[in-house]
Amino acid sequence: MPHGHATGRAGDHVVVVGAGLSGLSAALHLLGAGRRVTVVERSDEPGGRAGRIDLGGCRADGGPTVLTMPHLADEAFRAVGERLADRVELVQLHPAYRMVFPDGSALDVHTAAEAMEEEIRRFAGPGEVAGYRRLRAWLRDLYAVQMRRFIDANFDSPLQLLTPDLARLAALGGFGRLDARVGRFLSDERLRRAFTFQALYAGVPPDRALAAYAVIAYMDTVAGVYFPRGGVHALARAMADAAADAGGEFRWGSEVTSLERRGDRITAVRTGADGRIACDAVVLTVELPTAYRLLGRAPRRLVPLRHSPSAVVLHAVTRRTWPRLGHHTVFFGAAWKRTFREITRTGRVMSDPSLLVTRPTASDPGLAPRGRQLLYILAPCPNTAIGPSAREWATLGPRYRDALVAELERRGLHGLDAAIESERLVTPADWTAQGHAAGTPFSVAHTLAQTGPFRPRNLVRGVGNAVLAGCGTTPGVGVPTVLISGKLAAARLVGPGRARGLRRRGTRRWLP
Repeated sequence: MPHGHATGRAGDHVVVVGAGLSGLSAALHLLGAGRRVTVVERSDEPGGRAGRIDLGGCRADGGPTVLTMPHLADEAFRAVGERLADRVELVQLHPAYRMVFPDGSALDVHTAAEAMEEEIRRFAGPGEVAGYRRLRAWLRDLYAVQMRRFIDANFDSPLQLLTPDLARLAALGGFGRLDARVGRFLSDERLRRAFTFQALYAGVPPDRALAAYAVIAYMDTVAGVYFPRGGVHALARAMADAAADAGGEFRWGSEVTSLERRGDRITAVRTGADGRIACDAVVLTVELPTAYRLLGRAPRRLVPLRHSPSAVVLHAVTRRTWPRLGHHTVFFGAAWKRTFREITRTGRVMSDPSLLVTRPTASDPGLAPRGRQLLYILAPCPNTAIGPSAREWATLGPRYRDALVAELERRGLHGLDAAIESERLVTPADWTAQGHAAGTPFSVAHTLAQTGPFRPRNLVRGVGNAVLAGCGTTPGVGVPTVLISGKLAAARLVGPGRARGLRRRGTRRWLP
């Protein structure tokens, strides 16, 4: 196998296993590069983690609710000669978040510099404004250094880190601790939370996370937070539609059971009892343990993989809303560091929870019947490797649901329980049933030993024409990174050059 690439044959037929965001991104980039693509998906619709659930006659996002860096999705559409804007209507959120603190104070997080400066002046006094300006500049510099070299890049060896950008990242303090670095700019503890809580997305507490992960705060607080009308799932559906219009074939309700091999090459994908799809290359976007099982081999690691915390999500349709709620509202508990220890080390549910409440009907009222609201209440919790087992969640889940609702009522959402008309509770037991390792949808944590070239690679040694994509591999967890993951997987098969063989929208014939 040539260094750094998986190989196929001219006129490759690539099978993409999984129609989540990474698989759809890979499919679009492959189609744009002139490959024939078949996407195999066990569900009846696209999305994967970004799927939808039925809730009291409403179709609610079942997975991510925060969309940042939409230009990465646009890049996938442009691979087949389309534009994101022609397929999806995006609303930029103002504010991006509302944050409510234990003392009752509230902060609206704006991505426009002047608006945020004014909000900080009101919230914490003029002394913090200068620190915010310096923090914003640092976040921009951090993003610029990391994106090209460390995020949007395939790694074949840790030696590839040895570039001038590594020295720049070190000079910016990227290898220090996130909480301490942000503390150099902001003295107000509440403000520091607003720019460090995002570390939990990477599966690491802020006081232990690398400062380099402030790049997630850049995406949230500088680049902007968006909402696609119809929900985040609308993005997945639009990507699938664009791929189909570009000639991609989709096989819904088909689960891959095995891979046929000849030597070091995959020759066919088998589905069900007798389904068989001959192929020249495969992109696997399934969970890492499933991918390794299908491939018949797993990389050797000195230290076992560590997984991120999981989450309990309560989806609800309510008869009313509350003045405190924006589109995204974070309710912080007082026991900040103890909370992180509980969900990442001791394996207990949060004794003083910090919660994300998303109200998508704030931006798209048509998602629910007139007079009704959709709520998505997310509580981080331990994964099943260190906390309660999937079986224990069967009894713990309903009790924890009641505790979370009562806690939100104490924090200002009075009458929440009585206002709920229909609901669905999702716990680590559900994530386990969906096949997520350690009962978490957030995959492998971004510890130092599981970041960049140390994260599970998207190539598996000994298999010449299979590539991995998704949040378990390069570059990591989150909507922007899984979109990049699909692009990087495609680049392994076709090379990183400009896509060729574009198709016209609405036709399934190759252009000359």
